[in-house]
Amino acid sequence: MQATRGTDLDGNDKVGTICRALRRAIIEQALEPGAKLPEDALGERFGVSRTIARHALGQLAAQGLVELRRNRIAVVATPSWQEARSAFDIRIELERLVVRQLAGNLSKAQVAELKAHVDKEDAARSGPDAVSIRLATEFHILLASMTNSPILIRYVSEVAYRCCLTLSLYSRPHSSECAINEHRALIDALAAGNAEKVQSLMHTHLDSVATRALVAPSKPRERDLLEILAPYAADEADGATARDKSGAESSGSKLRAIVE
Repeated sequence: MQATRGTDLDGNDKVGTICRALRRAIIEQALEPGAKLPEDALGERFGVSRTIARHALGQLAAQGLVELRRNRIAVVATPSWQEARSAFDIRIELERLVVRQLAGNLSKAQVAELKAHVDKEDAARSGPDAVSIRLATEFHILLASMTNSPILIRYVSEVAYRCCLTLSLYSRPHSSECAINEHRALIDALAAGNAEKVQSLMHTHLDSVATRALVAPSKPRERDLLEILAPYAADEADGATARDKSGAESSGSKLRAIVE
């Protein structure tokens, strides 16, 4: 029985690894809407079976990032232009609920975590626009996670990721400075406990993001799937090594404390 549970956990971890890597590749626009995601190619890149790759694609489909078509063909989801503005309108209402719940209820540690994330956004301004978009999206998902509401977390995550896809199709180059300043203003209003103000700020912020970004479709690029996913797979492998090392050090510290 123990062996079975270990195998299940290992499989779940591999599914999580693939999901994180593909999610980043999609959000950072390395994988474009409509790009095919063959199970065998994913299995080859991540060293897993097609079954595990299929489970990962199923999870991403549930998040709105991947479309599962007939004959087990999976592709990166392709939102329509009509859906683009609607997705932002839905997102605005969901995230107004998020900040209303969080206003005045964040701990000092949570406020510090949000500020640290925005610092990462600021540091990424000189890099690729796609990384800034990913970090900005993760800020909103971080906010949702702080509500501890599974429903809000699920729907905010799905709509936020979907909005990232619309940006990859219909965005124009624009400075991330405005969004970063707006994120800082949101944190200040949340910490101050001003629910009415923070809801208004969130509405204006997301409406501005849509207005600044949604203009015209971008041109498609032709690249090999394995080549695209190589850096994301490597990052996940490095992250797993770091997590294992951290876990081992933590266990060692606890053991020493018990012995002492």
